[in-house]
Amino acid sequence: MAKADYYEILEVPKSASDEEIKKAYRKMALKYHPDRNQGNKAAEEKFKEVSEAYEVLANSEKRAAYDRFGHAAFGPGSRTGPAAGGFHDPFDIFQQVFGGAGNMFSDFFGGGGDRDGAQGGNDLRYDMEITFEEAAFGCEKEVSIRRNETCDTCNGDGAAPGSSMKRCSQCSGRGQVTNQRGFFMVSQTCPRCRGAGRVIEKPCTTCNGGGLMERQARIKIRVPGGVENGMRLRSSGNGESGVRGGTPGDLYVVLHVREHEIFKRDGEDIYCEVPISYALAALGGELEVPTLDGNARVRIPPGTQSSTLFRLRGKGVRSLDGHGLGDEHVRVIVEVPTRLNSDQRRKLEDFARSCNEDVFPMRKSFMDSVKRMFSGR
Repeated sequence: MAKADYYEILEVPKSASDEEIKKAYRKMALKYHPDRNQGNKAAEEKFKEVSEAYEVLANSEKRAAYDRFGHAAFGPGSRTGPAAGGFHDPFDIFQQVFGGAGNMFSDFFGGGGDRDGAQGGNDLRYDMEITFEEAAFGCEKEVSIRRNETCDTCNGDGAAPGSSMKRCSQCSGRGQVTNQRGFFMVSQTCPRCRGAGRVIEKPCTTCNGGGLMERQARIKIRVPGGVENGMRLRSSGNGESGVRGGTPGDLYVVLHVREHEIFKRDGEDIYCEVPISYALAALGGELEVPTLDGNARVRIPPGTQSSTLFRLRGKGVRSLDGHGLGDEHVRVIVEVPTRLNSDQRRKLEDFARSCNEDVFPMRKSFMDSVKRMFSGR
């Protein structure tokens, strides 16, 4: 089978600069490295392939020969090929490009802690229920959580007072152990010292060498006005403490807004439905309506129809960026009277008899449309 073109392997044009070739190799080597694709033979072969392509194209003499003769430049007897002068080790190429530092695999592939054993603390989640009004205008809450905090006895290093740290016997203080994988020599974070290179001689009896103790903590959370159900607030540094000076995690507060008995929300605006009497709708007048910060009055013009919307400016929800308030929209629902007594029924019948079609323009318009529809048949 013909070998693939080195430029195609690295996905660069033949005019690519040395920096572009190196950048392309770094990207593909990280993608196909065996530590990221354990057990994936196809990825392992691809890693070897991109390493071979880079070894040729990164060398000006080999690249010039390849550009002129192709893969024939590295045939039997050639002194310019990738394998000339010894064994081609793609892992060695990787170390050359990425610096070959002792803990480079933990940096790139998410290994253990830092070289000195410091480890960042875990993030925590807290689900908090707030009222509709608290979401609208903001509030301050105090939450109680259990979290791992730095041990007071050992100050978080895990060693008993007066004891010392000693060199890890498994990695000889390097923080890395090397394993053979086929013809690869792969470095990984030492499982015993977790990359610190040192181990505790005498563990702290308070925290059993872990450096952390579980405690109850009370934390104040500021909820800004305008938040909505399901939003998440981050309280930086209020997660679990780090180990041996590691950065503490964060606390994420997930908000659950209780439904309101009267109001519904759409962005910064709120809506409510208010029943009004037949007489008020017909004659007009003033209507007292609820808002989030007390009652307000709405003028109802004569002849108001059911489902008419009235807007109260600035009576909605505070904007999340703190600039202004939304509006409240009041939908009036005309309530038809029920359970009439005899006197009320007689007066309503008298009223109905006194009305002509001009009193009900909407009904008159509808009936005119019906007549035109049937007259056209």
